[in-house]
Amino acid sequence: MSVAPTLFASREEAQSFLDHNPDIELFELFILDSNGVPRGKLLHRDELLAVYDSGRPLPSTILGLTINGDDVEDSGLVWDVGDIDCRAYPLPGSLQRLPWRLLPTAAVQVSMHPREGLPAAVADPRHVLARVIDGLKADGYYPVMAAELEFYLLDSQRDAQGRPQPALDADGGRPRATQVYGLRELEQIEPFLADLYTACKLQGIPARTAISEYAPGQVEITLQHRDDALQAMDDAVRYKRLVKGVAHKHGMTACFMAKPFDDLAGTGMHLHVSLADEHGHNLFASEALDGTPLLRHAVGGMLATLLDSLLLFCPNANSYRRFQSNSYAPLAATWGVDNRTVSLRVPGGPAFSRHIEHRICGADANPYLAAAAILAGIHHGIRQRLDPGAPVEGNGYAQAKELLPTDWLTTLRALEGSAWAREALGAEFLRVYLAVKRAEYRQFMGQVGEQDWRWYLHQA
Repeated sequence: MSVAPTLFASREEAQSFLDHNPDIELFELFILDSNGVPRGKLLHRDELLAVYDSGRPLPSTILGLTINGDDVEDSGLVWDVGDIDCRAYPLPGSLQRLPWRLLPTAAVQVSMHPREGLPAAVADPRHVLARVIDGLKADGYYPVMAAELEFYLLDSQRDAQGRPQPALDADGGRPRATQVYGLRELEQIEPFLADLYTACKLQGIPARTAISEYAPGQVEITLQHRDDALQAMDDAVRYKRLVKGVAHKHGMTACFMAKPFDDLAGTGMHLHVSLADEHGHNLFASEALDGTPLLRHAVGGMLATLLDSLLLFCPNANSYRRFQSNSYAPLAATWGVDNRTVSLRVPGGPAFSRHIEHRICGADANPYLAAAAILAGIHHGIRQRLDPGAPVEGNGYAQAKELLPTDWLTTLRALEGSAWAREALGAEFLRVYLAVKRAEYRQFMGQVGEQDWRWYLHQA
């Protein structure tokens, strides 16, 4: 493991927080598992400093659970190791107030120690991304990243058929029409947005532009790019948690499910990426809209590794329902310049801002793992000097020659058989991750639900 203990937060950071926040008695300690689910413990104030001094023991199984919280015996983190305690330590800057909570509460994010956290440390998604970033930096490339996350604001109550429904707006009505870029739609959720932006500012999360998206109740808020790609994904992780918390305070549910409605737009996570040199100069910068040769090699690498990475971008059965033609969700391994019908888009703008927008991930993807796969693909393309071919012009949906798979099992098997992924992301991590996904696949396919009855109860 290459993640140094010096990357953990100091006791002084915690003591300063306690001194400036004497009212806070409760602290949520959380770690992000491979599904992007925060898991952890609720600590009392007098327990906090010990976490900074000597870490906090967490069971090995905490990083080998299904999305429903079930143990996965094949992960090697359950009976094989006796569900051993693994020590996790706080991350710098992660100790923040949770302003939406009724009781004064703060949260601190932890990550497994590279040695004291074994065997669970091999499954820590943040370590996977950190190793990929270290590999790029060793070759003189410093990744710059930002995230755009879409989500639905849903009513906490289901409709008469038991389906989720858009939340009530400020006037007490329920949005029914799609008003993309509608300003009134944003005005109608102003109380939520006001609290959200206040909470983001308090936590140091650089939330920027808000957009009414392609469905009733669907919103996108962009996060400012970071010169530190690991920090950018920390922002995305904490932002998702913050959005859910503020929505709950307002009696709503913030949903990051990739395709919550069959007849409405899916929700994506667009990740923006460029590479800088050690002085911060953009190595993709070019007056040419298709960028530098380095940018094109990066695109070539992402396209070449796309199938092997797809399970990390689209991790759940529901993720693949998002891929539909003319839906602004990509369907093929394509790239283009200022073209939203392709998977990898090079936006327009001034030369210094040249970068790649990766449009494949669902909002349900784990930001750490998605970013790790993207950056590892970029590194592969640069090392192999891969040519992505000519950019797509016009309708990328109509020109797609070979479509991406739209089923979970195909992408699971692609990652399972990928020698590139084992080398780039780590064989030990993949062993745990694939065990979890295989268990989820079996559970999902073993359940009989409403659609089965509707299709087959009387017709089969």
